[in-house]
Amino acid sequence: MRVIGAPHKDGGAALLAHPGEDATGDIIVLSAPRCTLLRATEELGLCKTYHSGDMEAFSYNDRDNFNDSDNMEAFLTLAERQYIVKYELDGLRAQRDLRIPGLPDSCTLQHRNNIWQKLGSAGVIVDTFPLHNPEQLKALSAAWYSGNQLAQPLDSVNSYFGSPVAFYFSFLDFYTWSLLPPAILGLSVTYFSGEAQKEMDESVSGSPVQSIEADSGPAVGGHMIQAVFSMLWSTVVMELWKRRSSTLSYRWGTLHLAERFAEPRPGFHGDLGVNPVTGRMEPLFPEWQRDVRMALVSVPVVGLFLGLVVVGMLGFYWGEAQVQQLHTDWDSLLSQALLYMPSVLHIVYSNVLATVYRRVATSLNEYENHREESAYETHLTAKVLVFTFFNCFAVLFHIAFFKQDVPLLRKRLASLLIITQLVNQVTEVVIPFLVDRFISAPHRTESEDDPPEDKFRNQSTLPAFPGLFAEYIELLVQFGYLSLFSCVYPLTAVLLLINNLTEIRSDAYKICKLFRKPFTPPVASMGVWRIAFESFVRRGGLTGTNILMLAVLVEHLLILVKVVLAVLIPDEPDWIRKKIEHIEFTSMQALREQKLHSEKS
Repeated sequence: MRVIGAPHKDGGAALLAHPGEDATGDIIVLSAPRCTLLRATEELGLCKTYHSGDMEAFSYNDRDNFNDSDNMEAFLTLAERQYIVKYELDGLRAQRDLRIPGLPDSCTLQHRNNIWQKLGSAGVIVDTFPLHNPEQLKALSAAWYSGNQLAQPLDSVNSYFGSPVAFYFSFLDFYTWSLLPPAILGLSVTYFSGEAQKEMDESVSGSPVQSIEADSGPAVGGHMIQAVFSMLWSTVVMELWKRRSSTLSYRWGTLHLAERFAEPRPGFHGDLGVNPVTGRMEPLFPEWQRDVRMALVSVPVVGLFLGLVVVGMLGFYWGEAQVQQLHTDWDSLLSQALLYMPSVLHIVYSNVLATVYRRVATSLNEYENHREESAYETHLTAKVLVFTFFNCFAVLFHIAFFKQDVPLLRKRLASLLIITQLVNQVTEVVIPFLVDRFISAPHRTESEDDPPEDKFRNQSTLPAFPGLFAEYIELLVQFGYLSLFSCVYPLTAVLLLINNLTEIRSDAYKICKLFRKPFTPPVASMGVWRIAFESFVRRGGLTGTNILMLAVLVEHLLILVKVVLAVLIPDEPDWIRKKIEHIEFTSMQALREQKLHSEKS
C-alpha cells in the first residue's frame, strides 16, 4: 500500500497510513497531511475566510492570507477532512498494468484503472468509511435532538456530517416552520365553514351527506381562499428558500465549488480506450448503447410498474364499491369500520410497490451504465419521481377530475396523511431502532480500556447510511399534497406540521445513532430536488364542480402573480450576489497571476 503515501507526482494519494506498513492488523486508519488537505481544498473550490473577514475561494499559493490555514481542525470541518481522504483514494489510478500479488489474473490492474475500486471488488479492501468522533457526536446529539430546543444546530451539523446533510435538515426545518400559516388558515377554514361537523357526519354515515353541488357558500369561499393561498404560499416558500440556501452556501464555503471534468464513477464499465476529452486511457461505453438499453429495457419496465399502479387503483375502486354496498346492507359498527379498509389496503399496496420499484430502478440505472455520478443520480431521481408522482397522485387526480367526489377525495387524503406518516415513522425509525437495540448493540459492547481497533470494528457493524433520497421523496410528496389538495382537506398542513416536528428529531437520531457516518461531498444546494419541489408551484388547489370553471380562470391570474413574485424576490440576497461576483473576480485574478508566474519561471 505504498501508493497511499506516495506523492501526487508519483501517482500516489499523498495520505498518511496508521499504524503503518509494519502493522499486522486488518484495519488501516488513514488521514491527510496539511499539504494534501490544502491542495484538495483548492481543487474542490471551497471558500474559506480571508484575512479581510470575507469568504474567498481558497488558493494554495495564497494560503498564508487565509485565517487558520495553519490549523487544519479549525480551517476545515471534520466532514471536509474526511471527504478529502476519500477524494484522494478515489483519484488513485494505476500508472501501468500491474498484477495484484496473491490474486487471480482477472484482478490485474490495467493502466488508468481505479486502484481503490479494484481492490474493493477483489476483496482486498472490505469497506471504507469515516470514523465517528464520540465527543463531537455526543455534543451534537445533546444540542440537536436530546433536549427541548426548537432551533437546529445547522452549523454543527454541517461541520460534522457535511453540507448535503446540513442542507436537508435546513430545508426540513425551513419547510416545517413555513407550515404554520397554512395550518392556521386550515384550522380557520375548517372551523368557520363547518367542515369539521360535515366530516363527522360523513364518517358516521359512511357516505357523503351532500353532493358536491350542494356545498354551502361559506365552505366554497373557504376552499377558494385555501386554493389561492396554497399557490401563493408555495411560490413564496420556494423563493425564500432559494435565498436562504444561497446564504447557507456562502456561510459554509460551498458557493464557488469547482466544476471539473468528472472521473468515471466506480460502477462504470466498458472497453478500455482513449477518452477524447482528457486523452487518458479509461473504460469507454458508446452513448447509443446506453440509449438502446434505456429505450428497450428501462422505459418498458417503468411502464409496467405504472400499469401496476393502475391495477391497484382499480382494485381500490372495486373494494370501495363493495364496502359501501356492505355498509348499506348491514348498517353496523363493523361495516362502518370496513369503510376505510380499501384505502388502508391500497396505501399498503402502494408503499410496497414503491419499495420494490426503487430497487428495480437502481438495477435499471446500473444496467444503463452511466459514466458520471451526477448522470447516474439524475436518471435515478427522474425514474423515481415519475413513478412516485403517478403512484401517489393518480388516484387523487382521478377522484377529483373524473369521479368528482369531494367527500371520497377528502377521506382518501385523510387516510394518506395519517397512515403514510405512521408507516414511515415505523419503517424508518422504530424498526431500525429495535434491530439496533436488541440485535446489533449487544455485539458492540465496549469499554474505555478497549483498543482503538475494537472500537473501529464496532462502528463497522453499523449499517451504511442509506442516503437522503427517501427523505426528500417523503417531503416532496408532502409538498404535493399541500400544494395541490389542501383546499379539499384544509387540515393537511396541520397534520404535516405535527408529523414534521417529530420527523426532525427522528431523522437526527437516526443519522447519529443507527448508521455509520457517511462520506459527504461538499454541495452548494439541494440540487435537483429544488427543481422537483418547484414543479408543484404552478398549480392551485382543487374545489367542487360548481366553482371549477372559476378556479381555472383564477389559476391563470395566479400563474401571472407567481411569475411576478419570482421576479420580485431574487434567488439570492443582494449581498450574496456581490460576494459571488467578488469571489469570481478574485479567482480570475489569482489565475492570471499564476499564469504570469509560470510564464516567468
